Amino acid sequence: MAEYGEHDHVRIERRDQIVRVTLVNPEARNAQTPATWRRLASIPSLLQPEDRAVVLMGEGPSFSAGLDRRMLTPDGVPGEESLLTLAGYAEPEMDRFIQQAQAAFAWWRRVPQLTVALVQGHAIGAGFQLALACDVMVVAEDVKLAMRETSLGLVPDLTGTAPLVAAVGYSRALEICARGRFVEADEAVRLGIALDKVPQADWDDYLIEFMAPILAAMPSAVAELKHLLDGADTSSDQLARERAAQMRRLAELSRLLGGEA
Repeated sequence: MAEYGEHDHVRIERRDQIVRVTLVNPEARNAQTPATWRRLASIPSLLQPEDRAVVLMGEGPSFSAGLDRRMLTPDGVPGEESLLTLAGYAEPEMDRFIQQAQAAFAWWRRVPQLTVALVQGHAIGAGFQLALACDVMVVAEDVKLAMRETSLGLVPDLTGTAPLVAAVGYSRALEICARGRFVEADEAVRLGIALDKVPQADWDDYLIEFMAPILAAMPSAVAELKHLLDGADTSSDQLARERAAQMRRLAELSRLLGGEA
């Protein structure tokens, strides 16, 4: 196993064409800080062409309890500015800070690799949005998903609104976020937030079975499929996108076959 090491409570490892990203601050239920986001945002630069999937997990009983609440105090997190300090800045500076935070979440569906979130225990706020950022979410039986931002006078701003609405529709997404209630495993699967409910002890076996046909497929075809499906529900000309994608696939196959029909 190749290991990039553990920095800022994020461990990155590679084995058998799969990169594993683990949040490793279980004492704080894997609460996130700007340092966490900077480390997560750096991952695409570490991915290799032979990597076929990125698996995201959280160490300990919870996936991620969301934003480190110290960020909402005057003192903040050591070495980082608190959100209260940030609120006093001019809009361009606030906008730049939020964009930098969003960079940790925005890439999971853009990279050619399949991204899978394995989620147990609490995934709240930024934790829920991080899981939603992935192509696929799989939940353990004890999972509790929630958007609690409105109870803090905030809104979800880490890329989670679009995938949540795409999964459950506007009305249900509004209800989940405005009420800040927990969505548990069975409901998450029923609503389409999660693909499957799988006991945490069975995750390794599940991944092997789930990934086998994907690993057998041509990597560039899977990458093209991701791009085609992402945004399909909002594209104004999805048929044109399909045609363009298929022409690229045929061109590559022709090159690989040496120009044979």
